[in-house]
Amino acid sequence: MNFDEKDEKILKHLLVDARQSARHLANQLNVSTVTMISRIKKLEEKKIIEGYSVRLNHEALGYDITAIIEVTTTKGKMIEIEEQIAKIENVCAVYDITGNADTLVIGKFKDRKSLSKFVKKILSIPNVENTITHLVLNTVKEDNRFI
Repeated sequence: MNFDEKDEKILKHLLVDARQSARHLANQLNVSTVTMISRIKKLEEKKIIEGYSVRLNHEALGYDITAIIEVTTTKGKMIEIEEQIAKIENVCAVYDITGNADTLVIGKFKDRKSLSKFVKKILSIPNVENTITHLVLNTVKEDNRFI
């Protein structure tokens, strides 16, 4: 599949509102509904569109604390540890990183007690050597919807 300007426009519109109908999107981009459905299906098949979801306001749900946690692991165990951490409910993102730490974890928490329990859970995973926790004081931007 060739990714062209029309596909980019489709993605930009879907990032704003993934619930809009193919007909509505086709009208906005001046193509037929059949063409729109076909293009969206191809974007899904190529895994450019991996799914559709809801964006939540975590603070409105009581998750007032965002933590960024650096994790240092025993050599050769990083991927296994990251997979374990990624399964924990509060985790928003897990990244392999360069620098002094091996992994960066971003999580959301309702209170300090739940954050403390989370960090202790990570430290109890075999082959986790150390963690450094950073608390977010102010979120300027938090949105991965871009193209």
